[in-house]
Amino acid sequence: MSDKKDINEPNIIKVEGSRHPINLTKDRIINFLQSVGFEAIDGPEIESEEYNFDMLNIKESHPARQMHDTFYVEGRSRVLRTHTSPVQIRGMLERTPPLALISGGKVYRKDDDATHLPMFHQIEGICIDKDISFANLKSLIFKIVHELFGEDNQIRFRPSYFPFTEPSAEVDILSKEGKWLEILGCGIVNPIVLKNCKIDHELYSGLAFGLGIERIAMLLYEVNDIREFYKSNLDFLNQFK
Repeated sequence: MSDKKDINEPNIIKVEGSRHPINLTKDRIINFLQSVGFEAIDGPEIESEEYNFDMLNIKESHPARQMHDTFYVEGRSRVLRTHTSPVQIRGMLERTPPLALISGGKVYRKDDDATHLPMFHQIEGICIDKDISFANLKSLIFKIVHELFGEDNQIRFRPSYFPFTEPSAEVDILSKEGKWLEILGCGIVNPIVLKNCKIDHELYSGLAFGLGIERIAMLLYEVNDIREFYKSNLDFLNQFK
């Protein structure tokens, strides 16, 4: 092969790419949680109803189990996971307390509009130990929010309901426009879930939280339409170099 350069050969323009904003946000959250003692674990995206619903105290009558909300595969025996909580169930079955686990990845629900997609990303965490209280949960949530949005950001907790936590809350932050925006759900792990995972619910208690990565990324990068993340628009993606 000749080392001589052909002066008629057109220049090859190399454009440096960038990491996707969803991955940037996901890694930022996971790295922070690992720095405060959480272990990152993973699990399958196609799950059994037992791990996706039953073990989490989500009853047969719950609307989330209906076909208008959940993608079923292989009849009704398996589902595309609707949250990353089944990964935590598997983690609790394989370990003994004390434990602190986080799981992040794709989840699937039948939504599609400017703020929802049929496939999106979640990060959920669980911590099981003796004498864990709602005060421990609030302290952790404040640390997460301050890491993402700064220590000056105002936060509020609203009572809510989730089958797998009791008591439960949703967490809002105050936007620059003075509006409260929901960013995550959390609560104290329901003793039924601990019992299902062969954990002594009289000796141990736990905290749990879950957040949507797209929603956090939309707030961090001021994106108004969640669908922008998946249009492969280079002008949009080049902003994150």
